[in-house]
Amino acid sequence: MSARRLDASALRSWAHAAVADLITHTEEINRLNVFPVADADTGTNMLFTMRAAWAQADTADTVDDVAGIAAAMADGALRGARGNSGVILSQILRGLADVTAAAAEDRDGVLADVDGALLAAALRHSITLVVTSMGQALPGTIVSVLQDAADAAELAADGHEDLAEVVAASAQAAARALDRTPSQLDVLAEAGVVDAGGRGLLVLLDALTKTLTGHTPQRGVYRPSPAEVSATAATSLPPQFEVMYLLDGCDAAGAERLRARLDELGDSVAIAAASDVGDGGAAGRFSVHVHADDAGAAVEAALAVGTPSRIQITSLSGGADRHPVGGFSLERTVLAIIDGDGAEGLFTGEGAQVMRTEPGQSISAHQLLHALVNTGAAQVMVLPNGYVAAEELLAGWAVASDWGIDMVPVPTGSMVQGLAALAVHDPARRLVDDGYTMARAAAGVRHGSVRMAAEEALTWAGTCKPGDGLGIAGDEVVIVGDGIVAAGAGLIDVLLAAGGELVTVLTGDGVDPAVGEALFGHVRDNHPGTEMVTFHTGHRGDALLIGVE
Repeated sequence: MSARRLDASALRSWAHAAVADLITHTEEINRLNVFPVADADTGTNMLFTMRAAWAQADTADTVDDVAGIAAAMADGALRGARGNSGVILSQILRGLADVTAAAAEDRDGVLADVDGALLAAALRHSITLVVTSMGQALPGTIVSVLQDAADAAELAADGHEDLAEVVAASAQAAARALDRTPSQLDVLAEAGVVDAGGRGLLVLLDALTKTLTGHTPQRGVYRPSPAEVSATAATSLPPQFEVMYLLDGCDAAGAERLRARLDELGDSVAIAAASDVGDGGAAGRFSVHVHADDAGAAVEAALAVGTPSRIQITSLSGGADRHPVGGFSLERTVLAIIDGDGAEGLFTGEGAQVMRTEPGQSISAHQLLHALVNTGAAQVMVLPNGYVAAEELLAGWAVASDWGIDMVPVPTGSMVQGLAALAVHDPARRLVDDGYTMARAAAGVRHGSVRMAAEEALTWAGTCKPGDGLGIAGDEVVIVGDGIVAAGAGLIDVLLAAGGELVTVLTGDGVDPAVGEALFGHVRDNHPGTEMVTFHTGHRGDALLIGVE
């Protein structure tokens, strides 16, 4: 089987594979994290940074533009960089973006794919960017591993090896360099670990090999010595806070002044530029990272040279406990698939995260997986609400499981069932109990919809003509009415035939508020003792979604 070209599609696939593999290795990398601060979050930070890169590439307008996808990944990583390791990762991706952009310009704006020589050049360029962002190159860190990876890639590319062989040679060199890191940095030797950032880089290179060849290199698990790690942690007290922000309107000289000030305030300083910033007064955007006891002073220092935004201040005292197992920021959440602005407000108001549908488009497993990862949760209760086919749910669940995400699909065929399920969600319950309770609540809601007839047709309820309202339950037309109100009232009567205490009506895009008022009057006059609530969700397609429980 021949190796795959690293074109735009493969570059997206690599970002996808890198996120998956970082999820798998997050805890391993976190346990190795003793430098520059033993805060056990290098793996987590690399995961969330790469996830931001993948998300940006996945939504990029460019379809077959390698340089465009690389630029999107670099931009997403810079904007979403987490921690010192995240800033470094953003610069590695920027190295690829800069080199592919230059190559595309040399070839009249067209770059079909990345070959071995370009990849080697990208790795070499990223070393310069990483060292510039960190202010120095310290042996025994990710810089050492990156240096050897670049050397091997250049040697293989000069020998006219194909891309897959260049990547394999680079990864093997990175693995050997990683094994040497304890002999280069005393704090690693004392803790009995290899460099955590270097281990993360090896994961990325192996993910690229898997993308190109379909085969994942076999690596052993890198484990620290528990006794020695405890001794190291006992004598190493990190600063109180990790401070990160984006800085706009700052030139290169200003960035160096800021670096000097942050060096006074703390350690682990990283300042990475979004693109080349000239010394002649040209200003640009930087990503800034520092560990400091005085978080306010670290932010205030930025005001002297530019405008900070997206400020993140995180306590470093919690160590690994700041993130649940697997490197996720949440233990459990609900993901609701919805349509309409009103629906978004309704579901988010009840604590759910949402994924919006697009007109005429069903949700694919890939889109669902993307949304699952973006929740940042290790356990996700999914409310499909009739917008996701069963086979796509199953495919999404299978991949999510491989990625370490516990996805529980709750069988909701409509947003009215989704609201009922969400109402009984309790993250304090065991996962299986929460899923069962939510599924039971959804099943207790009989539901249907009303839509407008577009043409004359014969239905199970009789002949309809354009403009008639069609009441639908169980995928069959059970009511033909003279307009939305008549069809809605008839459908409510059908659904209440087996009893019910509460009627929920969701009105769609363009539906007059008077429709809800008329249906409320119908329920009050014809079904005494039954409550009714109505919400304008603004969903498209059906005029009304109706549920009875």
